[in-house]
Amino acid sequence: MTRVVREGDGFTVEAEVLAAAFGIAAAEIPVLMRAGAITSRFETGTGEDAGRFRLTFFHGERVFRLVVDGDGRIVGRARFDAPGRASATAEAAGAAKNRFAPGGQ
Repeated sequence: MTRVVREGDGFTVEAEVLAAAFGIAAAEIPVLMRAGAITSRFETGTGEDAGRFRLTFFHGERVFRLVVDGDGRIVGRARFDAPGRASATAEAAGAAKNRFAPGGQ
């Protein structure tokens, strides 16, 4: 598998990519996603960003964002802190699910 693969209306990102971004073991990624400790958002570019997609992953107070083209090639990436997000994530963890919504919202 390449780093990011387009699958229909969505994308699959290798666990190793997320593990490196968050500084955790790749084996922990699916466990944390199922538990709602890592969530994601999928957005479709419009206007001058048409044909690009933004994949944003949240873990505690950390955010990892990939911008990919229609073939899944990574054209941009960013990592940053989101102070205060960890407490909101912890409150929702019991009911949270992966929010990787194809088509973006």
